[in-house]
Amino acid sequence: MEHVILLFDGECNLCNGTVQFILRRDPAGRFRFASLQSDAGRELLLRHGLDTESISTVVLIADDKAYTRSDAGLGIARRLGGLWPVLYAGMIVPRFIRDRIYNFIARNRYRWFGKRESCYTPTPELRGRFLA
Repeated sequence: MEHVILLFDGECNLCNGTVQFILRRDPAGRFRFASLQSDAGRELLLRHGLDTESISTVVLIADDKAYTRSDAGLGIARRLGGLWPVLYAGMIVPRFIRDRIYNFIARNRYRWFGKRESCYTPTPELRGRFLA
């Protein structure tokens, strides 16, 4: 089974909610997670040539490639169970349009959804799905 890694903003309530959403829809355990603020997250960002200081996007690492913004979001949907892969058809929309929408949500995520004081802490049952 191919594992994919999702790097997320551990302080963002929207991002943490997204992780919870994925965990509920990934019973096979295909997704692995790390916060952008963690050592593992920063190491993966560096390995893929991404800025560790000012990145403000979710990052999906699959097939040893890093996908950001709307490409990451659609890549996540593609790998979920149920009908979620249908959303991958959104790839036909030009990236500059998809990313403009993504950037608008990303800029407002703390205002709309709030911010945590600390990163998400997984339950003991899920701890193995999170990179240190």
